[in-house]
Amino acid sequence: MSDTDEAMAIQSEGSSIGEAASGRRESELEEELEDDDEDLYYIPPRRPSLDLGPSPMDTTHWDYVDQALSPAQSYSTMTSEVLDKMEEDDTSSTSVRRQRADSYSSCYSVDSDDCEKKIRKVRSKEDVPESSDTNKLIENTSEKRHPSLTIPFTFKAISKILGKLSEFELRGFKRMLWKYYPQSFNTPPQNMDLVDLVDRLLECYSLENSFQITKTHLAEMGKKKLVDYVDTLCIRNEVRYELAECLKQKYGEVCEDYGGEKRPFDDVHTTLKIVSTCDNGPNIEHEVMKIGKLDSNQEAPKEISTADILTPKYLETSSSKLVLLTGVAGSGKSMAVRRLVLDWIEERAHKHVTFLFPLPVRELKQFEGEKLSLAGLVKKLYPATEKLRDGDYRCDECQMMFVLEGLDEYPWKIDFENTELLTDPTDTSNLKAIVVNLMRARLLYRGLCLVTTRPYVRACVPWDAHYREIEVLGFRDTQRDEYFQKRFKDSNQAARVIDYINSTKTLRVMCHLPLFCSIVADECQRIFKEKGTHAELPNSITYMYTKLLFSLLRQNRKWRAPENSVDKERDLLIKLGKLAFSMLEQGQYKITQTDWKEKGINDLEAVSYTGLCMQYVTKPYVLFNENVLSFIHPTMQEYLAALYAMLTFANLGKNIFEEKLKIKVKGMFRGPTPSEMYKNAVDRSLQCEDGRLDFFLRFLFGMTLKTNQELLQPFFTSPLKWPTATGDAAALIRKRMKDSQNPERNRNLHCCLKELGSQSLGSVSSLTDC
Repeated sequence: MSDTDEAMAIQSEGSSIGEAASGRRESELEEELEDDDEDLYYIPPRRPSLDLGPSPMDTTHWDYVDQALSPAQSYSTMTSEVLDKMEEDDTSSTSVRRQRADSYSSCYSVDSDDCEKKIRKVRSKEDVPESSDTNKLIENTSEKRHPSLTIPFTFKAISKILGKLSEFELRGFKRMLWKYYPQSFNTPPQNMDLVDLVDRLLECYSLENSFQITKTHLAEMGKKKLVDYVDTLCIRNEVRYELAECLKQKYGEVCEDYGGEKRPFDDVHTTLKIVSTCDNGPNIEHEVMKIGKLDSNQEAPKEISTADILTPKYLETSSSKLVLLTGVAGSGKSMAVRRLVLDWIEERAHKHVTFLFPLPVRELKQFEGEKLSLAGLVKKLYPATEKLRDGDYRCDECQMMFVLEGLDEYPWKIDFENTELLTDPTDTSNLKAIVVNLMRARLLYRGLCLVTTRPYVRACVPWDAHYREIEVLGFRDTQRDEYFQKRFKDSNQAARVIDYINSTKTLRVMCHLPLFCSIVADECQRIFKEKGTHAELPNSITYMYTKLLFSLLRQNRKWRAPENSVDKERDLLIKLGKLAFSMLEQGQYKITQTDWKEKGINDLEAVSYTGLCMQYVTKPYVLFNENVLSFIHPTMQEYLAALYAMLTFANLGKNIFEEKLKIKVKGMFRGPTPSEMYKNAVDRSLQCEDGRLDFFLRFLFGMTLKTNQELLQPFFTSPLKWPTATGDAAALIRKRMKDSQNPERNRNLHCCLKELGSQSLGSVSSLTDC
């Protein structure tokens, strides 16, 4: 037989790719799987031949082509010399490559007289593979695809599933693809790595069919657990998507604009200053005085972000799965939770967390008295989790993070010692047991817990609970300016507000609290809306502090305690104010918890319910810790002291600046007048060279304004009738400025005059008894 005849014989004995795949014996397939040279197979796809020109086919590049886009050049264009040369090549790779190529072109009949003459054979039933792509896949076109089924998820899921197969099992899976889906896997997929294999699968079939193919062949291989795992991954993905949509509606928008308009959180959010240490104490930056450091931390805290909380790197090096995010009232703890939740939804952070469940304490209160499990609680708050099975809560691969938001609003005692132990998320118990065991990290083996609270609550957590504490301190200066730039859509208005804040150091310092920023922004927006962009902004900082007082005393309190009567509010303010004034006169800005109780003040009301004060730990001596309390800022202490002076005078007719004997003698003839109270206050302030009563005096004068008296009216037992109070106060200040030779005291008196408003700056009223 000639070389040409032998080549044609080899070509005619081949079969189609489908026949080759379906007609092999198992032993032959096993031998091919173990062949070291199988990666060199080249099988052109079954497509119409293209005329590539008269030049002979270049076979030198076959080793580098995964899948040809067109069939190999027909032998009809090859000369006998080329065929002879191919016959002489005795390497196994070339011979196998030729056999595959001939096998694929076996649907053609070759004339022995002229190898260039080609006649298409009519394929019989035996030529059709026993399985085709169409008869293996049944796609329900009426069923709508779940939006969670995306290309990235499908690719990751199938790759993860096939990655659990051994090398031999994966080769068998590839063999099945070649056998049953020859049109898609016309090249033996043994030379494909896992990424290329899954990529080809998704390229050729829909996402649903890709999962169906994977499950079908895993079942044929006896991998029942992996088939169930496919369904588990899909269910979890659907639940995550629906949970994310629910959280996006809940946390994606905030009502920050004056008038109640909701805006996307990202449009108004500003990065918060979060530090890695706790017990940093209040912000003691002051416009007039230099106050000594009140905290217990000697080293500078390290700044972190919400993305740094309970990261995989942290979990590798620490056994603690509980983090306490503390901060004073209005410091931005709720903003931090929103940021964390939205970053998880968008997969910007905490990608290792499968499910994130915010559990606001104010929403948990509705379940008090009910018998329920953690799994049942989650399903009630988030119905999208109904598809989750009990095993999902126990699975090591399904990591869950719970965010107990606002633990300081929890109305019951957090008792770690006497609360029953729960270790199964499906065990039924009461709400208190669920909360405590979540913080214990006992309910879920891989469960993570973040708790946001005011600092005093951590005293309820025992030292052996293994927790990490971080603290949110509000805004830095740049973050504060960014907040106003985002808050005001009009850039001119934003610039005016920023200039207004920077014009007074006290406003600038207090705006480190996001709550105070919100109060200032609301007031400025109201003025712009009513009077126009160029309207004058308030000169009185007393007005802003009064707004802050009511926000803490009522709006924030209502979630933590039963509604309080006005009389009880007044009594609390007088007690706090009296203590504040006493501490001011002594130059004191913190007090021990023991002394606090001796003053007859309920620290639960002052610290927990209202947030006007804060509690933290100091270390005055080696190996000695001390619980102390202070006001949330020294200026709040000065404001409450001024309010105490005002309420005592207005309600009791008592001038706190006069000696008791003098009051008793004067009381026999006439009561004290507002002018006398203000004169005594100015004189007492001028006696303090260090300026400790300067801001107290500003607030006291600011409370004479009609706008502030209208806000404070509920605390007065009778309406105030001081028609000339503002003018009289302005005249007194100008007289004292003229008499005083101390520039620093005169500067503060000028600030007091400014506090009374622009009209008072030009007032010519005088006091008859100055």
